Amino acid sequence: MWGRADRAVKLLGRNIPSVLRMTEGVDPKISRRLCVKPQQDLQTKSRSASGVPGYRPTPWERRFLLWAGHYKKPEDIPDTVSLETVRAAQSTLRVKFSYVMIALTIVGCITMVIRGKQAVKRHETLLNINLEKKAKLREEGASAKP
Repeated sequence: MWGRADRAVKLLGRNIPSVLRMTEGVDPKISRRLCVKPQQDLQTKSRSASGVPGYRPTPWERRFLLWAGHYKKPEDIPDTVSLETVRAAQSTLRVKFSYVMIALTIVGCITMVIRGKQAVKRHETLLNINLEKKAKLREEGASAKP
């Protein structure tokens, strides 16, 4: 089966883009290795970054730790915390913030629907409002000309 594919590629070789032609004799494992970092390097970096117990949180990060519920009082926060704790607090606050934004969007939509229905009852349409404004402008323009 692969022999047929190779023959087809050779027959259509002139129609293949130059980028694909450059990789004809290259082993795909070798070319992929150039783009991906070895797993050992990634593991050692993640361990050293997240395992540091001596991270001093900034005042904002201290607030994040309180708002996320990791600590009850500002006095309870130690001078040094792990970076994982700060990141967990930030992600918790992102989720809470997105929930608040969803709730505000729903409240805004409901408010607009209610106001729209009230405007229909009073016969306040955009067309009527614009016609009234134009009539006022014409009256002002007519009174200012003489």
